[in-house]
Amino acid sequence: MMLSEEDLALINVLQIAPRISWSDAAEVLGVHATTLAARWDRLRSAGAAWTTAHLIGDPKQMCLALVDVDCEMRLRAEVTAELAAIPEVVTVEEAASNRDLMLTVISPTLEQFTDKVLPRFKEIRGLLKYRTSLGTRLHSAGHVWRLNALDQAKHSALQAMVGQEAASAGARSGAPLPASHLDLIPFLARDGRASAADIARSLGRSPATVQRQLNRVISSGLLTFRCEIAQDLSGYPVSCQWFANVPPGQHEAAAAELRSLRTVRLSASTSGRTNFVILMWLKSLADVMNAELALQQRIPAIELVESAVILSRAKRMGWMLNPDSTASGAVVVGTEGVAAL
Repeated sequence: MMLSEEDLALINVLQIAPRISWSDAAEVLGVHATTLAARWDRLRSAGAAWTTAHLIGDPKQMCLALVDVDCEMRLRAEVTAELAAIPEVVTVEEAASNRDLMLTVISPTLEQFTDKVLPRFKEIRGLLKYRTSLGTRLHSAGHVWRLNALDQAKHSALQAMVGQEAASAGARSGAPLPASHLDLIPFLARDGRASAADIARSLGRSPATVQRQLNRVISSGLLTFRCEIAQDLSGYPVSCQWFANVPPGQHEAAAAELRSLRTVRLSASTSGRTNFVILMWLKSLADVMNAELALQQRIPAIELVESAVILSRAKRMGWMLNPDSTASGAVVVGTEGVAAL
């Protein structure tokens, strides 16, 4: 499947404003709302793009862990499937490095990660060893990565629209979410654009009640909404992750430099043998060296300890992926322990 310029522009709009109405998107793109809705249905049905919501993973609020896994070669597929079935394991990738699998794990607390998640690893046949680094600061993540498929006029119009909506939404609520509100999270994980009416029909609640609950969930700050794209269709088919050391007092400055690199999907400070991790989407393997040069030029004090090119992706932020990086439609999500946040 090839994505047209019109497809990429629509995905770009939804990256910036995942829950934008089709009428507002039509105003930005100059295309009829019904045309955009039909185009999105086609992209979503093909697994080429999708919207989702998930725990934001900010270490200030919850536990973000990066876990390296070694497993028996003949049982790698089984180990991958069992790890992907754990809701807290939001991303599972196979790496060309000195670890077999790389996991991103988000759990409400460090205690839940230690007491509930890690014991499940020990029960998986063929999983030989795991090593954990804990996130200490999340500087940027995939929900802010952009295709840059919009021209300046469209981008400015959309940003103005998003800014007005953010101003009218009000401050985020810090109060814990009741269990009735947590029932909405699986629906938003499967479709980040799910409406109150859609959720209400499934839960047997009134649309007005679900709308109030949905507003509170969105304003809680626990979830981040994003529009994802099948990586092989994005123009950036190669993923590379660097494990680095940055002097402790320079992490914020390093993160600021990285925000100007449009290929960066993740940057975070971590515990462990290295204290900084960077993930980029690149156009080719040749760009790995170019990226390393850019990192050295922008952050002279950085020590690049190791790079790991991703060979395959089984799961990304809760969504199971096909071998061609498209979404399979299966979503693994849980809400256990979220009420404590």
